[in-house]
Amino acid sequence: QVQLVEYGGGSVQTGGSLRLSCTASGGPFGLYSVGWFRQTPGKEREFVSAISWSGSSTNYADSVKGRFTISRDNAKSTVYLQMNSLKPEDTAVYYCARSESLAVVTMRQQYGYWGQGTQVTVSS
Repeated sequence: QVQLVEYGGGSVQTGGSLRLSCTASGGPFGLYSVGWFRQTPGKEREFVSAISWSGSSTNYADSVKGRFTISRDNAKSTVYLQMNSLKPEDTAVYYCARSESLAVVTMRQQYGYWGQGTQVTVSS
């Protein structure tokens, strides 16, 4: 059974940076695309970014484009999300997820394995 664990959440001020990590265990990781999603109370979980199995292809939500960077190290079974120029509206619980696809996918339903989430809070 694949297990995903996120690290790196915390509290920062507007304009600050955080780097989230997602480490997988218990199953194949390097063969599948991985995504980051986020959720705030009362709202749907929304797509943030995703990366293909090789790392050669990425996708970002318009709201984070130019500020967030996704990358992966398959040797470490880890995906990273570097978040710069953070805004209060980035405050959410961030989840990583593994899909069943080689290619980048953006729909929540295309991901079968999820981490427990890590809180990111950006204060003004």
